[in-house]
Amino acid sequence: MNGKTDKELAFLHDLFIAPDWGERFAELIDEHVKPPAEGRALYAAAGTGGHAMALQERGGAKLELLCVDENSECIALAQTKATATNEETRFQITQLDQLDLPDNQFDLVVGNASLVARSRVRKMFAEMVRVAAPGATIAFALPTASSFGEFFSIYWEALHNNGLLDHEGDVEQLITELPTVSDVERMAEAEGLKDIASWTRIEEFEYDSGEQFLSSPLVAEFLMREWLALVPESERADLFLEISRLINEERHEAEFALSVKATLVVGQKEHSH
Repeated sequence: MNGKTDKELAFLHDLFIAPDWGERFAELIDEHVKPPAEGRALYAAAGTGGHAMALQERGGAKLELLCVDENSECIALAQTKATATNEETRFQITQLDQLDLPDNQFDLVVGNASLVARSRVRKMFAEMVRVAAPGATIAFALPTASSFGEFFSIYWEALHNNGLLDHEGDVEQLITELPTVSDVERMAEAEGLKDIASWTRIEEFEYDSGEQFLSSPLVAEFLMREWLALVPESERADLFLEISRLINEERHEAEFALSVKATLVVGQKEHSH
């Protein structure tokens, strides 16, 4: 896992993540969220801005959209795109779980937590609610429980086979910390939202081999960061070989599918914070 620079990650995000992984969550948002014709909207974790700008277009000229992300290079790339198309969209760097924005500002708040570390999801959601105006719509997209199941069972087996028995519990934790849809709805209730609704779609990402799976930008640069966090660097090369071997053995000439339960929860903010 050689660490890529923010600039490299921004380009990978734009070329590989947004058009495929991001697109699945974007479609779910587009299906159930109608931007207001005027007012202010916030897009949290906007990445390189493609979906946010499409949302701006749907909302029209009177909708003022602010996009925030933690990667300054993603924001720079998004800004370049917006300037090239004369989009009015604004961009700002801020921590997603500590938004550098005042309370009660936005009529619509959209958040894409599909690549946000699980431990930060609740705080990110609370921040989105804080900056929403009373009566605003809040829409939050993320993977929920039973996502990545095919990989987690192989990961567990690979750790076991390589004698990394101390880390089998880490996989257990990765599985259990994915919230269920009801967990996400309860989180929205706890934040005081009303008229809460949620939708889920099972999305599949297919790979021709274990090697292709492990080297794909989505897995190598984004998902694996959290999945491998607790495994010592010195053990990773052998672990990858074993994961790859198990995937190839398991798929029997078919493709290896990574399935994700993409979930969107939407609610209305009742009171000002």
